[in-house]
Amino acid sequence: MKRTFLALLWCLLAVGYAHAQNELTLKDLCGGHYSAERIYGVNPLNDGESFARISPDRKQIVSYSFKNGEQSGIIFDVNTARGAKLNGIDGYIMSPDESNILIQTKTKAIYRHSFTAEYYLYNVRNKTLVPLSENGPQQVPMFSRDGNMVAFVRDNNLFLVKLLFNNSESQITKDGKFNEIINGIPDWVYEEEFATNCSFDFNADNTMIAWIRYDESKVPVYSFPWYKGSTPTKDEYALYPGRYEYKYPVAGETNSTVTVHTYDIKSRVIREMKLPLTADGYIPRIKFTDDADKLAIFTQNRHQDCLDVYMANPRSTECKLVLRDNVDKYITEQVYTHLKFYKNSFVLMSERDGYNHLYHYNLNGTLLRKVTTGAFVVTDFYGMDEKTGDFYYASNQESPMRTAVYRTDSKGKTTKLSQQVGQNSAVFSKSLKYFMNVYSNINTPPITSLCDNKGKTLKVLVDNKALNEKLSKLNLGSREFFTFTTSEGVELNGYMVKPANFDASHKYPVILFQYSGPGSQQVVDSWNAGNMGGTLYEQYMAQQGFIMVCVDGRGTGGRGAAFERCTYLNLGDLESKDQVETAIYMGSLPYVDKDNIGIWGWSFGGFNTLMSMSEGRPVFAAGVAVAPPTSWRYYDTVYTERFMRTPKENPTGYERNPMARANQLHGELLICHGLADDNVHFRNVAEYTESLVQADKYFTMLTYTNRNHSIFGGNTRNHLFSSISNFFIKNLKE
Repeated sequence: MKRTFLALLWCLLAVGYAHAQNELTLKDLCGGHYSAERIYGVNPLNDGESFARISPDRKQIVSYSFKNGEQSGIIFDVNTARGAKLNGIDGYIMSPDESNILIQTKTKAIYRHSFTAEYYLYNVRNKTLVPLSENGPQQVPMFSRDGNMVAFVRDNNLFLVKLLFNNSESQITKDGKFNEIINGIPDWVYEEEFATNCSFDFNADNTMIAWIRYDESKVPVYSFPWYKGSTPTKDEYALYPGRYEYKYPVAGETNSTVTVHTYDIKSRVIREMKLPLTADGYIPRIKFTDDADKLAIFTQNRHQDCLDVYMANPRSTECKLVLRDNVDKYITEQVYTHLKFYKNSFVLMSERDGYNHLYHYNLNGTLLRKVTTGAFVVTDFYGMDEKTGDFYYASNQESPMRTAVYRTDSKGKTTKLSQQVGQNSAVFSKSLKYFMNVYSNINTPPITSLCDNKGKTLKVLVDNKALNEKLSKLNLGSREFFTFTTSEGVELNGYMVKPANFDASHKYPVILFQYSGPGSQQVVDSWNAGNMGGTLYEQYMAQQGFIMVCVDGRGTGGRGAAFERCTYLNLGDLESKDQVETAIYMGSLPYVDKDNIGIWGWSFGGFNTLMSMSEGRPVFAAGVAVAPPTSWRYYDTVYTERFMRTPKENPTGYERNPMARANQLHGELLICHGLADDNVHFRNVAEYTESLVQADKYFTMLTYTNRNHSIFGGNTRNHLFSSISNFFIKNLKE
């Protein structure tokens, strides 16, 4: 009998363990247990046949064939490099002729795109490794086009290292000062909203450097506290807290004054370009063309609905307007992230006809060709073959929820190159003969393949077989796309994740997740859908008995300018209406408990959570807002004014915010925010919760010490998602 009892106990334990193994846990999700394998840091090489990437142990730079994926060489190895000794590398930059490499080490993040690092100069032929500079960490080092010089920024000043003169270092600018003058790198708002961390360039004959100078001395200061904290620990604040101060222009306030300057490397003469920029205008990019005497300067007015392209002579300082692109309402930063120059031309994105398309210009600003046309959006531009006139890009021609890789030839014939339906993105070889394609859909983890430029698959590099095997052991629910039409006659796209044991006769609580910001997309047929990839957080919540839903409302991307820009000057109005409409639609389904519907979101999604819970129709029983803006008066100039203009111009739009609606809040509310958020300041939550207190509205709040907008580090993510999950379980199920 004792043996029988022990055997029965063992069986029960085994079944319980097997059941546990078949379910997701937040510890596993937040710990990356189900992360997809991807190939990072791919850099196409000059031969047009190969690409380079850092080895998984971060000790080598290895080259591979684009044709068959086989390793073709080791370009750098910490164990065979002569000179400086390194344990590993964080990144690298190759010189134009690939004879020298800048090796990045000891990287320290600053903001979203910016960081400092200690760089070493590696000679590929001699295998020698020496410090680029011994005078302190550097930012954004750049080789001259002949590879004989490197410019970089340190402490807001530009420096130049001449490799042919024993790596001699000289200082170009001397007026750089923290929170006052910046040379060659952007200020906070330019970095965040124009998606860049570098603002200088060498000209084609290696005689000049041009840079943008940011005078932020009149920009108001924002500060936030530092504490000792943990992971990492700031021991300097063990007894008393400290603070971080930086320049942050809120909507309607003073921006940096920006000017463009050039430095004659031989004569050491500095000149300021005679750029006819209005006092409150922007300079999002500068770029030298292949003509050494033509510096392209891109400017925008403060309303950001007009883009001007000037060609400046770096010596005479004269600037000639060659192109003006007027777009209805606003121009997005995507224009600059996909800008490409060629020998005598450049390619620019524009939404002037209502959809994002490619336009080809010569250096005088004459339109040579509108490359793409139609009721679809070009999402990426990969390159132009100057010999054949072929253009390679990605677009959503098949569906707003899906992208594919295409080629359009010189006669306008378009060929689809990626074969599978879902989300596709590419990295092309420099010859444009090959590309690495990354494909996924909402049910399929990324598959990375090598293809030729006719679309033929040459080799599959990563199929995520191991992840698929892990997932196959889980009892996952279904992922389904759907559409519905709101009471205002607007058709919206969405997806839902149902529990694995879904019973249509049962009524389930529902949680909506959304971001809703201008031009964003969450409803995509991609493994990136949802939280943590593959809607796996949604699957975790489905295990707890919820139906998880995501709907892209008005203002989101992929459907053209009219759909995206209908929220102009009134952020949060239509977006919140559409989430309320989603809740009403879900509540009409026979298997949904309409009295237990929740909503949550992060950043703009947090803002729209608050707006939706106080929209006036009490459809949400609970909601979670993570790092939410609560008044656009507190957010930065570039982003906010792009969609809202200034508070003086649009007071009614700014008054439409969660604080003004505090007395209409309906449902249980959890607010989460990092105290060191340099993007959406904790001030937003501090002021909003005061509005709730005075409106006699109750809420729960979680703050995270020393955490920025991403709220991560140590156990932080697990704590955050556990708190969100438990909050919904308590308020929608118990």
